Amino acid sequence: MNELIKYLQDNMLIDFRGEITLETVRGFLREDNGREAQDLLRKVDEEEGVHDMLVTLADNLKEHIEGGVNAKALREQLSHYSES
Repeated sequence: MNELIKYLQDNMLIDFRGEITLETVRGFLREDNGREAQDLLRKVDEEEGVHDMLVTLADNLKEHIEGGVNAKALREQLSHYSES
């Protein structure tokens, strides 16, 4: 059973429902003048889209599945992404 659980955890995918576009992200961050928000906005503008952000975020959040994917984990991963 442990091997099956490990396999399932290692091969689990995280996906996001709905349409998340560059404009959607800009809309959410438009009123936020915080450093994290501005860094993320610059990064997605440089990448000319959110595809890389979403793929990176989903891959990195896999390590948080067991303990829980929460707002703190999302904030940390978005911050790491914008700094990369």
